[in-house]
Amino acid sequence: MKVCTLSAMFIWMMSFAVFRPANAQSGTILPQKLTSPATIIVGFVGGFVRPDDDRHLEVQMIERLASDFSGIHAVVFENRHTVKARREILRLLDTNGDDWLSEDEKRRARIIVLGHSWGGSAAIRLANELNDSGVPVLLTIQLDSINKGPGDDCVVPPNVALALNFYQTRGLAHGCRTLRPVDASRTQILGNFRLEYTAQPAGCSSYSWFDRHLLKTHNAMDCDPQVWSQVEKEIRARIQESNSEPTNFFSRH
Repeated sequence: MKVCTLSAMFIWMMSFAVFRPANAQSGTILPQKLTSPATIIVGFVGGFVRPDDDRHLEVQMIERLASDFSGIHAVVFENRHTVKARREILRLLDTNGDDWLSEDEKRRARIIVLGHSWGGSAAIRLANELNDSGVPVLLTIQLDSINKGPGDDCVVPPNVALALNFYQTRGLAHGCRTLRPVDASRTQILGNFRLEYTAQPAGCSSYSWFDRHLLKTHNAMDCDPQVWSQVEKEIRARIQESNSEPTNFFSRH
């Protein structure tokens, strides 16, 4: 009897040892909390430029920003890929992965969109698409924006907080001169800056004959290091503001 009793006690103790850890972990397992990038930067190249063509200062700048700032997502798209860019933005903002953006996920969006030529038109087209989804855009920057497709690339939708425009007036192609906000109480136009080129910057020497001659003044802006320095300075300032002031100014809208 003593042996049976000891055996029974041993079996009971082993059962307790096996089942206790299982019971200890039977509580609700919370889904992993994801975080969206502090700032999402989307650049659209002009014409038929490839997004990885680092002869273009826009491509170089976005690569540099991605390298210099941790936590941001910076990418270049062809100007015909606004739908692809929109899907990527919505994916990044969907921090809990439920395929639906909550008001909080939308509110925390920090998006900067820019582009030259048809890329400037694509920037406004993307801003309009995000407006339809209720997603705010921190800043749009257009450089000699040439309208492509339906709509007006000079009209800034109300989800854009800040808009900046550079343009020139010579040659066969020249861009939007004056940005007009749909709602001036929600969008601040930082400026419409006119640039004039009598000669192309040295960086244009690697461009095609067509770009250097038939679109000479239009593409001069694309390879002008001074204008891209101003653009980069503006973007860096907005990134730093977003990092230091998480709520930014979208809460007032």
